[in-house]
Amino acid sequence: MTYLTLKYLHILSMVLLFGTGLGSAFYKWMADRSGNVAHIAATNRHVVLADWLFTTPTVIFQPISGLWMAHLLGYPLTATWLAASLALYALAGACWLPVVWLQIRMRDLAAAASISQQALPAQYWRYARIWFWLGIPAFAAMLVVLLMMVFKPA
Repeated sequence: MTYLTLKYLHILSMVLLFGTGLGSAFYKWMADRSGNVAHIAATNRHVVLADWLFTTPTVIFQPISGLWMAHLLGYPLTATWLAASLALYALAGACWLPVVWLQIRMRDLAAAASISQQALPAQYWRYARIWFWLGIPAFAAMLVVLLMMVFKPA
């Protein structure tokens, strides 16, 4: 695989990772605000599916392709921008893993409420708040990783 092909796939993967995360967060947040339990249940189901189809493969591919390109270009892992990117990526991942669990739980709670035609339980809203607040440092970290990836500051 040539460097340019790898770079293209790395950028495409980052676009999918960032776009899916931001899109899923927006649609889930908007569904939650609607208060429509059936809509919330369907949206949560789609958010979990999007994570499995798009986010998980790109989360795996990003560090592999990034480290591979750094190796091809001779960048040491101790390069400031690379070390900072890896640390921020790890921070985003540390936020994302509990978010995945929360999304699955919220999907199940919303599905049960929709089937029984009941209101969402308080636990759903507790999970939704935690989910929201974990998204902020993850999103910020990924923005900085994107800056590092593009500009490679010293």
